[in-house]
Amino acid sequence: MTVYVDDAVHAWRGERWAHLMADTLEELHAMAARLGIPRRAFQNKSSGAHYDVTTALRAQAIALGAVAISRHHDRAQVKAVIARAKAQGNGEAP
Repeated sequence: MTVYVDDAVHAWRGERWAHLMADTLEELHAMAARLGIPRRAFQNKSSGAHYDVTTALRAQAIALGAVAISRHHDRAQVKAVIARAKAQGNGEAP
């Protein structure tokens, strides 16, 4: 099982943001806790279960073992990760 962080850095509130996703919600919440992200920051939306992370937290997540994935280079893998996140967000997966 794996935790992923994408390279989709979006500008918002003076920061750049990426998405933290995982194969399971348990892994996702555990990594978020290790990064000091409060559970209230969890986004359980139709776009997929994830946490938004700043570029600094993205680097920390990678240092803690998260796999960096690129929407530009790893399209098939990103699509699979997003599909799992969407299923989790819709309550279809653990």
